[in-house]
Amino acid sequence: MERVERGTVRRISEVPIHDTQATVSRWMRHVKLRLGHLFVHQGFLLLLVGFLLGRALILAKLTPFALPFFVSVYMLRRDKAAFALIALMAGALTLSFDVLLFVGVSIFGFLFIYGWVRRVISESLKIVPFVVFAVSLAAKWLISYYWVGERTVYGTAMAVVEAGLSLVLTLIFMQSIPLLTVRKHKHALRAEEIISLIILLASMLTGMIGWSAYGLSLEHVMSRYLVLLFAFVAGAATGSTVGVVTGLILSLANVGNLLEMSLLAFAGLLGGLLKEGRKLGVAFGLIVATLLMGLYGNGKAELVPTLLESGIAIVLFLFTARSLTEKIAKYIPGTAEYINEQQQYVRKIRDVTAQRVSQFSNVFQALAESFSPEPLSDDSEHQEREEDYFLGDITEQTCQTCFKKAQCWVTNFSTTYAYMKRMMHEAEEKTLAHNHQLLREWERHCVKAGKVVDAMEKEMVIYQANRKLKQQIYESRKLVAEQLLGVSQVMDDFAKEMQKEQENHYLQEEQIYHALQEFGIEIGHVDIYSLEKGNIDIEMSIPYCEGRGECEKLIAPMLSDILGETIVVKREECAAYPNGYCRVAFGSTKAFVVETGVAFAAKGGELISGDSYATIELGTGKYAVAISDGMGNGERAHYESRETLRLLQKILQTGMDESIAIKSINSILALRTTEDMYATLDLAIIDLQNAATKFLKIGSTPSFIKRGNKVIKVEASNLPMGILKEVEFDVVSEQLKSGDLLIMMSDGVFEGPMNVENHDVWMKRKIQELKTNDPQEVADLIMEEVIRQCGGEIEDDMTVVVAKVRHNTPKWATIPAYMYMKKAQ
Repeated sequence: MERVERGTVRRISEVPIHDTQATVSRWMRHVKLRLGHLFVHQGFLLLLVGFLLGRALILAKLTPFALPFFVSVYMLRRDKAAFALIALMAGALTLSFDVLLFVGVSIFGFLFIYGWVRRVISESLKIVPFVVFAVSLAAKWLISYYWVGERTVYGTAMAVVEAGLSLVLTLIFMQSIPLLTVRKHKHALRAEEIISLIILLASMLTGMIGWSAYGLSLEHVMSRYLVLLFAFVAGAATGSTVGVVTGLILSLANVGNLLEMSLLAFAGLLGGLLKEGRKLGVAFGLIVATLLMGLYGNGKAELVPTLLESGIAIVLFLFTARSLTEKIAKYIPGTAEYINEQQQYVRKIRDVTAQRVSQFSNVFQALAESFSPEPLSDDSEHQEREEDYFLGDITEQTCQTCFKKAQCWVTNFSTTYAYMKRMMHEAEEKTLAHNHQLLREWERHCVKAGKVVDAMEKEMVIYQANRKLKQQIYESRKLVAEQLLGVSQVMDDFAKEMQKEQENHYLQEEQIYHALQEFGIEIGHVDIYSLEKGNIDIEMSIPYCEGRGECEKLIAPMLSDILGETIVVKREECAAYPNGYCRVAFGSTKAFVVETGVAFAAKGGELISGDSYATIELGTGKYAVAISDGMGNGERAHYESRETLRLLQKILQTGMDESIAIKSINSILALRTTEDMYATLDLAIIDLQNAATKFLKIGSTPSFIKRGNKVIKVEASNLPMGILKEVEFDVVSEQLKSGDLLIMMSDGVFEGPMNVENHDVWMKRKIQELKTNDPQEVADLIMEEVIRQCGGEIEDDMTVVVAKVRHNTPKWATIPAYMYMKKAQ
């Protein structure tokens, strides 16, 4: 027995408390989902709303709520119209049989008339409010005239008023009913929708008039609870609006509630202003409003019941689930919950887009891998197999029908195979016809020697063409694979950039705003989008400055001092009228700028040069300088060099890596033509943030860096582009400094002087002797000196590109602002 108890009874510490809590949480969540489905989707909420609106009165005798509510449900959720009809009839029955008769006649009259109108008019929805007006007026007049027997002008006037209210309420309920019957995701309520919903809720409260317990009115308790809820969720503006609208409708239903409107409006205002104190702060606002209005109204006699009604409303408010208030806040623009919801939605869209881009990147990478060819085998085994196939074709054409086949390929196989192989190599080198000794030996060995030689020379052309075709297919697949891989990398980088979180810079915005205000500059607002070093992005609105240039002269220098980085005006949108505001965008400028100078001349003084140059501003904060020298001179060479630089510019501007770009261009040049047309490439890529420079030289001459009196040579030994299928190049890196001159030239300039033995030493000396630092003057002087050394003759195409790197100094100096604010971190 003891063992059984020990086996069945568990200690308290072993009881799974977390499992119990999780079960309860799941059960509560299940209950909430079922209730939400029952009331919202199944439409049982309409039963409650319809019952209260069915017994709602204005001026103790008008019932303008029932017909508009039914019409709205009938037009928007026709499947739930039966619920609305039952609820309205039940609510009207609690008032009197006359009210029930009016509700029934008006509803069935609308169904009859609207059914006829819908068959006549196509866009019948637009005239529904007017149908409601006519039906309400007719039903009220008929009941008053025939049933009640009231035939006065006052009764007719009240019927017109009630019909007019029904028309207006139909327009209002048409906007508010969908909010109660359809669960909309990511939907912000417009201002008119919020007001319509408040009117609907206040109209429901009028259906509670007359319900009281111990002298406490239920409509007062629920109206104050409604004001507390909206003041807490949406702030002072919405809270006071709810108070005014609710109090107004309650006062129309019962003139004794006129003072309630002031209490509710004041409570909504105070509660919204004190919402930073959470629920207790909002509740305190209602207590203060109740005390003030209670003492001002009917004195101390009515103060205690009013305080009790407010106390009950506060208790209900304090016990309201946080999930309900957060859910309501998500639909009201301006609330923190709404902003978070929108940010989550935008973040989700961004993540989905980034994921799709990443998936496309993976697709391109997979395509690149599938297009990547197997390396062409150069081993002896593969070579022997290819030769055997070739010799097998020759043997099949010539030896297969020969009567000495057995003697040659069985008895003397080694000798025959050796002769055939030697002749194949000679035919491949195109020297077989000149090797008379080999041909004589072969004639002594073979009875069909001439036929074999002719077949071998004929098949060799096809053999070489097939081998070249395989090589071109290999190069084409490799080019496609490299291009796809480059696109994949660009898309992957783009996906990563999209997934970067945008930081909030509220503190820095306030600091910049106050610093500029203290300096005496009026600012509308400041929006900071990025404070990343080298990528600062700030937008401001400033009053119309009448073209005085305050942004460039004052604000940009101050921001430069505040942020510790040079800031300039990126764009400016001036106000359309003198009293308006200008929109200005500030951003980081580059730490360095590049000034260029170019001098060129064509061979023999012609107009078209085989050299081409390009200076490219890349979007990644880099600057590229390139020279390409096409093989030879004239239009064809110019086309080759220009096409090389055009391809280079297009590929580099996509953000693709430089090495992939150059390999792609080399493959294109190699595959594009069968002619021996090649092009050199001399490329320098300067990082404008730190002046670090990468040199990629493909068959080009050396470049030179002039730093004061010192000249630095930059060179690399590589063949021109298009000569080799596999281009190999070295990347040379140099750190430039402010004031450095980068001098790049084609071979016509570097090797132009014929009477110079050492071109490196001569060019260094000429560059060192230059007295100017202006890039254009340097290019002109070097070109002039080379032409002079050539005796005034231009023997080859000549191009000189000079780039000067210097610090980027803004036009207006920095204004110290440390006294006004600390640097934004």
